[in-house]
Formats: sequence, structure tokens, C-alpha cells
Amino acid sequence: MFNRIASSILILLFSFSVQHCVTVEGTGRQALNFVPDSTMNRLGLQAFEQILENEKLSTDKVMTAEVKEIGKRIAKASGVNFDWEFRLIESDQVNAFCLPGGKVAIYTGILKVAKNRAGLAAIMGHEVAHAVARLGAERMSQGLLTQAGLTLADLTLSAGDNPHRNNIMAALGLGAQVGVMLPFSRKHETEADVLGLRYMAQAGYDPSEAALFWQRMKALSGGGPPEFLSTHPSASTRSETLSSRAQDYKVRYFEKSDKQENKVFNLNKSSR
Repeated sequence: MFNRIASSILILLFSFSVQHCVTVEGTGRQALNFVPDSTMNRLGLQAFEQILENEKLSTDKVMTAEVKEIGKRIAKASGVNFDWEFRLIESDQVNAFCLPGGKVAIYTGILKVAKNRAGLAAIMGHEVAHAVARLGAERMSQGLLTQAGLTLADLTLSAGDNPHRNNIMAALGLGAQVGVMLPFSRKHETEADVLGLRYMAQAGYDPSEAALFWQRMKALSGGGPPEFLSTHPSASTRSETLSSRAQDYKVRYFEKSDKQENKVFNLNKSSR
């Protein structure tokens, strides 16, 4: 009896997954996404406002203007009409993020690694791509579906009074994390890197700079966890991927080249 119920639930989960496959903007990849844009955008805005309440915005007017200008150009190149916002946060963190709905923040600590406009465009292209491709919603959908599968497995083992239930569930949980969620996460990061490459070239920034940015990140960060245990590809992997793909977008770049894109940023104290 229980096995029939479990089989029915599995069929329902499979059917649900198929019905909620969508095409990723800009790549044509089929993705699982059953979280509405309205929900993700609301969550993104709430999180963005909360972060800004707890962080200090940069007082560097020149760099703030650079972030907003480059962000607007990248967003326009993406062709997606979100309610885009671009903020520069005063912090030594070498970081940046984009929340659903187009809420982008750059930390001043990453500017020295960006080095110039094209480097910053590589960062912002990647972040904008996360929003355009709805990668946050896809990751949430994957997480919910994975959890549903683990719950079903737990119910099945409980009904059979399996003495190895805890060990089996621990193995399944680890397998789901290392074998499913982390590879998907790395896939998302690579997809955002390549999409961002397209956007930065279309906006007039040399796509070759993206690989150089990740070379500088590698020199700054040193070693890290093995790639298969990480949510992100290694800096070396990212640099190699972007270097191999940059030539694909050179024509777009030359059509709209920014003549000052490689001018090194003159960072004042507030941006160091």
C-alpha cells in the first residue's frame, strides 16, 4: 500500500518538474523554475533594503557614478527591463551580489581587483546575468524539489522500519549536496560568467578583461576548497573558460567600444 503511495508521489513530482521547465533567457537552456517572478522580486527587494540598512554606502562620488553608469549600460545590453538598482557599499569585502529583480551591490574592496572599467563590467555582467537568467529562482526550485525527494525517502524508510535509516538518510543528504546541488551551483556560476561576457561586450567593454580579472582574483585568494566541494568553479577554471569564450564576443565589443575602459581606477581612501 505504502509503496503504491510512494510511487504515486514520485510520478507527481516528475510531472510537476516537467510542467515547470522554463527556457533560460539568453541561453535557451531548459530549467526547473516554479517560483513566480513576483515572489522572487519581492524577496529580493526586501533582502536588498535590509542589507542597505546594515551597510554603509560609499561616499566616493566618482566611483559611485562609475558603478551606476556601467551597471546601466550592462543592464541595457541584457535587454531585460527590471527595476535595476546599482549601489556601491563601503567595505573591505572583495565581493558583489545581485538579488532577484535587478538589485546589484558592489563592495569597494573588489574595485582594486576590478582595476578598470572593463574589469568592473566583467563583475557587473556576471551579477546582472544572475537576475536575467532567474538563477535564484531555479536554485530555490531545485532545493525544494530535492528536499521533497529526501522527505519521501525518509517516509519510505520509516514505514519499513529500516534499522539503517539514519545512515542511509545521511548518505542521501550528502549525495544530494555534492552530487546535485553543488554541481548545479557551479553550472549557474559558469552560465552567469558567459552571459556576463556577452553583456559586457555588447555594452562596449573588452571581454578579454573578464579572464584577466579572474587571474587577479586567483592571485589574491590563493588556495581554496576542492572545486567539487565548492559552490563556485575555481578562479583558474573561470579564467580559462572566459578566455576561451572572449573571442566569440569581440565583434560586439568593437562595435561599441568604450575608449577609456582600461583606464586604471584612481581609488581614493573610501574605495580602498
